[in-house]
Amino acid sequence: MNIVDRIYDLFAEFGGQDYGEDVSQRDHALQCACLAQRDGAPDTIVAAALLHDIGQFIDCAGAQAEMSGTDGYHEQRGGALLRPYFPSSVIAPIVMHVDAKRYLCAREPGYREALSAASELSLRLQGGPFTPEEAGAFEKNIHFHDAIQVRRYDDAGKMKDMVVSPLESYRDLLTRLAAQGADHTGQEAASDK
Repeated sequence: MNIVDRIYDLFAEFGGQDYGEDVSQRDHALQCACLAQRDGAPDTIVAAALLHDIGQFIDCAGAQAEMSGTDGYHEQRGGALLRPYFPSSVIAPIVMHVDAKRYLCAREPGYREALSAASELSLRLQGGPFTPEEAGAFEKNIHFHDAIQVRRYDDAGKMKDMVVSPLESYRDLLTRLAAQGADHTGQEAASDK
């Protein structure tokens, strides 16, 4: 099975689940992708916005905060699932979107107070706001701005009754990026040496 089919199967199985917000997992993902498209974000950011919580569908990671009071590391699980197939410009904002929340809580006045109850709960389990040293290190990451952008979509994509494009409308975009990702993954590994 190819990765795009796997993504769609995961959404079919788990997308209708609640995750502590006023929308389902699928609606949240579609809203985030829609907001990215409305902003004119690059396709890689649209894909990252759509898939940023895909790790919540793996091993019930999405329910861990509410059910057992532990962090499911959904950002890491999602990154691990997608990393072999997509370029780092898609993967990095997914893996970094939790740290982007921790960063914004540390650096942006009023940000934490505006978090939803579910985001506040997960923040505590994810380590709380960054220290000044952690925030400074995060700012140096080459994907810093993309991670912040995806985080903003994550925070905003929780509206009841928002009109969005269907999940199927993203299949071509994901297929194209997955095809590019196979080439980029090898190039990135070679350039890291």
